[in-house]
Amino acid sequence: MSQLAEHVLELGRRARAASRRLATIARDRKDAALFALADALIDGEGAILDANARDLVAAKLKGLSAAMIDRLSLDTARLAAMAQQVRDVAALPDPGGEILKEWTRPNGIEISKIRVPIGTVGIIYESRPNVTSDAAGLCLKTGNATILRGGSEATFSNQAIVDALRAGLRNAGLPEDAIQMVEGTDREAVRLLAEMDQYLDLIVPRGGKDLIESVVRYARMPVIKHFTGLCIIYLDEAADADMAERIVVNAKCQRPGVCNAVETLLVHRAAAAKLLPRVATALRERGVELRVDDETWRLLGAENCVPASAADWDTEFLELILAVKIVRGLDEALAHIDRHGSHHSDAIVTEDEATAERFLREVDSATVYWNASTRFTDGAEFGFGAEIGISTDKLHARGPMGLEELTTYKYLIRGEGQIRE
Repeated sequence: MSQLAEHVLELGRRARAASRRLATIARDRKDAALFALADALIDGEGAILDANARDLVAAKLKGLSAAMIDRLSLDTARLAAMAQQVRDVAALPDPGGEILKEWTRPNGIEISKIRVPIGTVGIIYESRPNVTSDAAGLCLKTGNATILRGGSEATFSNQAIVDALRAGLRNAGLPEDAIQMVEGTDREAVRLLAEMDQYLDLIVPRGGKDLIESVVRYARMPVIKHFTGLCIIYLDEAADADMAERIVVNAKCQRPGVCNAVETLLVHRAAAAKLLPRVATALRERGVELRVDDETWRLLGAENCVPASAADWDTEFLELILAVKIVRGLDEALAHIDRHGSHHSDAIVTEDEATAERFLREVDSATVYWNASTRFTDGAEFGFGAEIGISTDKLHARGPMGLEELTTYKYLIRGEGQIRE
């Protein structure tokens, strides 16, 4: 057995032991531990920001895009926000032990269905160091132990954050092994984690297509995928022009390198002359490159656009690039979203309630918006405190994964000597 395989198995053994202890710890102790984790992040600011600076130097040498570097970057304000999100998780109701349903059978046995921790959760992710503290905090609150495997571009940042979090667990008297990280950047660790079903109960990959497909290929336990965020906004013929501009600019430009940023804009042909020049001007003023279909090209002028390729309609750009297409109406918009979207977050801008309700009903995505930016697809914005990821699956969890999505359930049956006849 390789040294890496032994390392990953040891993480699994320790996580399993920690998960058993966490499952019996009362809410007040877990909440106190979460506050200790938040304090440890602030206390560790110097070490964490120094580690992040090392990652940023390496990222720039590798030529990562500005959007990717923004995802990677930490500063005092972002670290404070990370700590606050951990505190926000502590303030949320604990779903553990919640009685989902209870009933009595004719023979007198009493049955209860209650929420319980999943157990041990493996989380594989890329780029964003804040995922480290978000995932650890949510798992701890729900009584799950977690094994983290971050991207190579954030190696030093993630390790420094985990060191701080484990110090917080020590200070709170909880098992440090509730939060662990795979050492090194060897990609073989992904396969080893995915195959470790004797210790991992769930694995959550969030990142690019290659990572997701690799985990799915090897996984011997359930997988919840945080897949591509190819988000689409449709501007209907009844869209308010001011609202359309504000929503599209926010969805594309606020943080273009995140999964809930818009990547494709569809515009009703009847409103294109009114909406598109205005929206396009606002986007170009912010440095957005527009990749457009032939009809948009003729409307906006060749000097302001780039012809879209067939691949652009299926691309999550994660930078200041937006694919733009004029469509005949709602039916064509729905067909485009179904064919090219990633079932993550899609939005309609319209003042027509009937059209909006049809869009909300027929778009098969985890989150569907009417007159709001796709940037709200986020655990904190949904009131979940933080998130493990945005699930594009349909079973068990869909959309932002908060506390409830990190639980399963079991049945408790109480009797008085009944036997089955």
